[in-house]
Amino acid sequence: MKLVGPRLLVLLGSLHPDFNKTLYVDIPIYHAGAFAFFITYTPLPELSLPEATAPQPTKTETFYLDVSPHLTVNGTVLPIDSLSIFSVISKLMGKYPRDWERHLQGISYREYNMVHFTPLMQRGISNSPYSIYDQLKFDPACFPRGEDDVAALITSMEKDHGLLGLTDVVWNHTADNSQWLEEHPEAGYNIETAPYLEVALELDNALLQYGTDLAKYGLPTELKSIDDLQLIIDGMKPYCLDLVNIWEFYVVKVTRDAQAVVDAWMLGRTKADGLIQGAKSWSLKERVDFLREKALLGANDLAGRFDRRIDAQVAAALLTSICGQGNPANQAIALDTITQLLNALNVPFYREYDSDITIIKQQVKDRIRYLRIDDDGPKLGPISKEHALIESYFTRLPLNERTKKHNPKALALVNNGWIWAADAMTDHAGRGSRAYLRREVIVWGDCVKLRYGKSPSDNPFLWDFMARYTRLMAKYFAGFRIDNCHSTPLHVAEYLLDEAREVRPDLAVFAELFTGSETMDYVFVKRLGISALIREAMQAWSTQEVSRLVHMHSGRPIGSFEIDKMSNEKKLTVAADGINGNHPETIEKVHNIRHSPVHALFMDCTHDNEVPAQKRDARDTLPNAALVNMCACATGSVMGYDEIYPRLINLVSERRLYASSSSDHRNSIGPGKDGIGKVKKLLNRIHTLMGRDGYDETFIHHEGEYITVHRMHPKTRKGYFVVAHTAFPGYGDGHGTLTPTHLNGTVAKLIGAWKLEVDSSDESKEAVLDDKNCLRGLPSSVSDLSGVDVDVKLDEAVISMPAHFPPGSIALFETWIPGVEHSEGLDDYVTTGADQAFSDCDLVDLNFLMFRCEPEERDGSDGKDGVYNIPDYGPLVYAGLQGWWSILKDVIRYNKLGHPICNHLREGTWAMEYIVSRLDRKCKESEFSALRKPAAWFRSRFNSISRVPNFLRPRYFALVMQIAYNAAWARSMELFSDDIQNGQSFLQSLAMTSIQMTGYMHSASLDPFSSSPCLAAGLPHFSSSWARCWGRDIFIALRGLYLATGRYGDALNHIKAFASVLKHGMIPNLLSDGKLPRYNSRDSVWFFLQNIQDYMKMAPDGFSILRESVARRFLPYDDAYFEYDDPRAYSRTSTIEEVIQEVLQRHASGLSFREANAGPELDRQMKYEGFQVDIHVDWKTGICFGGNQFNCGTWMDKMGESERAGSKGIPGTPRDGAPVEITGLLYSTLTWVAQLHQQGKYHLGGVKTSTGEYVSFKGWASRIESSFEPCYYIPLDPKEDGQHDVNPAIVNRRGIYKDIYRSGKEYEDYQLRPNFPIAMTVAPQLFTPHNALGALEMADKYLRGPTGMATLDPSDLNYRPYYVNSEDSTDFATSKGRNYHQGPEWLWPTGFFLRALLKFDLKRKSTKAERTEAFQQITRRLEGCKVAICESPWAGLPELTQKNGEFCSDSVSEMSSFGVNLMLSILQSPTQAWSSGCLLDLYHDAKELASQT
Repeated sequence: MKLVGPRLLVLLGSLHPDFNKTLYVDIPIYHAGAFAFFITYTPLPELSLPEATAPQPTKTETFYLDVSPHLTVNGTVLPIDSLSIFSVISKLMGKYPRDWERHLQGISYREYNMVHFTPLMQRGISNSPYSIYDQLKFDPACFPRGEDDVAALITSMEKDHGLLGLTDVVWNHTADNSQWLEEHPEAGYNIETAPYLEVALELDNALLQYGTDLAKYGLPTELKSIDDLQLIIDGMKPYCLDLVNIWEFYVVKVTRDAQAVVDAWMLGRTKADGLIQGAKSWSLKERVDFLREKALLGANDLAGRFDRRIDAQVAAALLTSICGQGNPANQAIALDTITQLLNALNVPFYREYDSDITIIKQQVKDRIRYLRIDDDGPKLGPISKEHALIESYFTRLPLNERTKKHNPKALALVNNGWIWAADAMTDHAGRGSRAYLRREVIVWGDCVKLRYGKSPSDNPFLWDFMARYTRLMAKYFAGFRIDNCHSTPLHVAEYLLDEAREVRPDLAVFAELFTGSETMDYVFVKRLGISALIREAMQAWSTQEVSRLVHMHSGRPIGSFEIDKMSNEKKLTVAADGINGNHPETIEKVHNIRHSPVHALFMDCTHDNEVPAQKRDARDTLPNAALVNMCACATGSVMGYDEIYPRLINLVSERRLYASSSSDHRNSIGPGKDGIGKVKKLLNRIHTLMGRDGYDETFIHHEGEYITVHRMHPKTRKGYFVVAHTAFPGYGDGHGTLTPTHLNGTVAKLIGAWKLEVDSSDESKEAVLDDKNCLRGLPSSVSDLSGVDVDVKLDEAVISMPAHFPPGSIALFETWIPGVEHSEGLDDYVTTGADQAFSDCDLVDLNFLMFRCEPEERDGSDGKDGVYNIPDYGPLVYAGLQGWWSILKDVIRYNKLGHPICNHLREGTWAMEYIVSRLDRKCKESEFSALRKPAAWFRSRFNSISRVPNFLRPRYFALVMQIAYNAAWARSMELFSDDIQNGQSFLQSLAMTSIQMTGYMHSASLDPFSSSPCLAAGLPHFSSSWARCWGRDIFIALRGLYLATGRYGDALNHIKAFASVLKHGMIPNLLSDGKLPRYNSRDSVWFFLQNIQDYMKMAPDGFSILRESVARRFLPYDDAYFEYDDPRAYSRTSTIEEVIQEVLQRHASGLSFREANAGPELDRQMKYEGFQVDIHVDWKTGICFGGNQFNCGTWMDKMGESERAGSKGIPGTPRDGAPVEITGLLYSTLTWVAQLHQQGKYHLGGVKTSTGEYVSFKGWASRIESSFEPCYYIPLDPKEDGQHDVNPAIVNRRGIYKDIYRSGKEYEDYQLRPNFPIAMTVAPQLFTPHNALGALEMADKYLRGPTGMATLDPSDLNYRPYYVNSEDSTDFATSKGRNYHQGPEWLWPTGFFLRALLKFDLKRKSTKAERTEAFQQITRRLEGCKVAICESPWAGLPELTQKNGEFCSDSVSEMSSFGVNLMLSILQSPTQAWSSGCLLDLYHDAKELASQT
């Protein structure tokens, strides 16, 4: 990883991958600026057999970190948002130091803290501060001692006046008379450096001459009307454009190029012959298109007259195809042919010329009209040498000793300017732009545009010169204002700011951007590290627009949520030097970056804006200033605003000097004459205080011509409130009154109320403007207002304005909220104590604290209580913390204060009462006594919150819930295994599913006589009663949810519970507490035995499980059925070893039974034949067979239900025969017990068949191993079919493993489904590695979806990937959801697939890099699941999706009674135990496999 910043290139080194952990990179940044970073990496190759070639290394896009500067003045820290900036036009400040010191003192008195100077450098001939003559010399008129004076100025500002310095940097242009241009004309755009501008120069010359010759042509030289202007525009063609023949820059010169082509044709010099076969039959258009595409040179630039030309040899090849080989006899025909083609080629070029001429004429017309006719223009008067017809686009350097050494073409330089709504990333004087030709640029005739090129090597002098200038500015000034930042090439600005930050790391950077796009603004901000963008209040045309601007820059709404992450009581001890040791403890707090607009420097007026006396009513000076200063951003003003100057100062032509009463008298706060300086002092003081201390929450109210702003500190809740009555033209002293303002829970105290009165009469303006020496403000006075009423009541303050509160008035108040004055500070109080409160909770307590869906909650309260229902939103998904947090996490992140949960919290404390009362009730139960401490913690925190104003209640509620959620999560991690504690966040989220799924239920338990925590198959549908505990689901999920997380006791309890109900050599699929177990799943018992094997390997003292004893619900080796309260029930005991043996022996002997209680009461969908269960072993192969076409004994167990479609009682996927996963699980069990027997840890060594033959476990396994590949593999090469049990006529896809062996419908054997990876995972010895990888590649390509595995090959005729259980159509395949396992993508097989892929991919890897790649292939395939669990309000992974991960509503169709008002996002994401458990298995495997390196 690389971090690139100012003079910084940090190689952060290689990342060392760890599949189970999240990699964190600490980026050391020690000073302010813009830092870019990217990651270089080698992309993963595609998974393939043989292995694909590794792609070439690449890198990510570049990302940016912007670090704000640390500004201080006299030891006081000034955050950017606390700045109050005062802008001056430097040349009007008078003599230094006398006049300057006087004005700086006045600025300081008004408590501004930074001064913005327009450029202080020597100015050019125009006298504009922004037209700099010499960038390395300060203005000698102001600073006779040059740099020494500037150094003294800055020292005085900071030490004596408490002011920081800010100056403009001008990088785009230089003065048109800058002497250094004569030495270095290559610094600009001229015909030598930019030949494509020649046409623009010729046009510019012609237009200038045309303007001089107007009288000669009888055209008006003084424009009194649009008709006069139109005469001049009409004369442009004959008297200007036709004289310079600009069209010659557009077209091919036909006579020249036609002859050149014929000459080449005659000599046989041709190329591209192979491209023009058959050209003789081409149409004219086809021939011209060929020339344009293959032979045209100079197509994109207008680089000179007839610069566009034809490659003669390419055209000669075309001519040869048309006319044959070069022949003198045909020369005339050939010339005529090519001439015709070239004339046709020129047609669109002439159209291009015509289009540009139209634009040119319109642009010239519009500009002349503005300059000479429009009322809002300068009305320049008669056309003369001083005021030419057009503004020249070029500066012509004088011919002298310095310039005569240059090419004359280098002496005409493009002037800078701007274009309406232009693309900020385009160089409008660069190649490809015609802006200067089309006269689209509004040009600054006194400024030459600088040409930097792409890097310093393109223009060494200019880059070095401007870098020296930039470093000089950074030496003295704490901040830059980048002039015309939007037209500064980004790479240039980056380079120069790096130079500046090398001198002054903590450099504040401000910029004016006119990109027209917030997105483009952001590009400049992030790449340049801009501290704030300049925004202007005087751009607003109405009170409503002022309100919008204030709202935009006011920070967060009052009561916004806390997004910083706190570590509760976990403290760090850090030394000042960064070394751990015995030092004061601090609570760690991680500050998250808040979502916000780009920071602003919000000016009440800038030196570019018209003042209130021009745009509004002069009285608006005061309310506008007050509103700006209440904003939570840097603010600013300009000399003359506080003084109420009558109009905008012309910074180019103005020569009078500033005058201000604030510069002559020390201001005290309050009323006074000559402007608003005395009140501005208070406004600036408050603004700086609020910015420095973090008052970043604001509420704005707009009512008529009134605006109120309340700005508040988010912790102390101290604040300031202002009422401003704006003054726009046309209202006089009216506007009506303001409705009394109610500040809920708040105390308010009036600081002051003032009105501004201004003499804006024409006589006053004339008198002020006639002053020849000084710039003065209009006569004005600020006076106190009385009658403002503050009525402080018990629970609110009511503020009422007096009847006389005219436009131009403000009232300012101090506010505070007594309700937050807790002895420890409310924020501190509610965010502490949670870790200790939850410290005694066990995992079952945490299930209640964090989860419990609606059916679970109803079950635990005898139907009285459910999950909480939020008005206008709907019920939570859980009653516990996760239910609240699933909503709050986005509400907090995006500050959704208008969300229904926030409205509900403001309206009352019901939510808090629900949480406390729920815990109070539960902790009275003996099993949940540990919940007393959490209940007490919540009660005390919510009691504190209840005292705050209701508008703050959502914030504090969210803060409490966030702290509680984090504490519960942390406690959960403490109770999990080390692998989970130290694992990545996704792994921990998966582990939390084990808590989510395991809890006490009244309606479900592991045995009929006692209550015990049991595992739900999924929530909410499989959460209660008979539907909670499914044998198959539990033992697919158990290894991950219990063993991988360290919950060995829970694992043992579930294993023993199902061992106790063994019957027919099978465990039930439905446990039903052991009361009504149902034995209809052939695969469940094999997953059960696999879990016992896993327990032995993973649990401490796992071997002891074999000696665990269980009471038997039914008699061993006896198929008799009886009720659970029959005396025979639980009368016998068996060890787990005996249970294992009974399973193996019963299957070896063969099983044949009809389900107990068979019939419609047991299963109303199943046919009579379906209740019959038959299982036997084919001893030739050792493979176990079972089932029939009317039942479905594996996990793909969807029974047809539609009478209308004729599918009732006909399974969608019967999978009778020998399913591949059962064969794999059987083999895994046999090899395991054989090994145990060999080690003397398992008493018996085999089984007896139905014929009495003894077969050892090892022998049985050997038979399966030798027959597996021949029976199940479908070879890629048909030539190998003879070595396998394959019917070529049935094969759909090769190179895969059969899903079943010898099913009732032969084609079902050959279907590609995601079941073979289960066998690969538990019994990899059965598979030939090469064949296995090939089959996995097929599954990866055809079955794997974003999260789940398609349950059937998309190429299969039975593929139906959209499951709609509610469909009751006549479609046999899909009606009533019969296609449940015929294409929809199930998530739990993903875990087995990825486990198998990792195992077999690693088998072919030898080097460390190759093994790393194998793990990365798995990581890539987990992305969808990571997103799903993160976005799911259920905090889990769903059962299935439709095709390509699309949402499947019917996988939760049983939830309809759960609440019709649930949000769609909640319906979309239920959670299943095995979906998460199987991925936990993957992570456990990955750790073991990684350790085998």
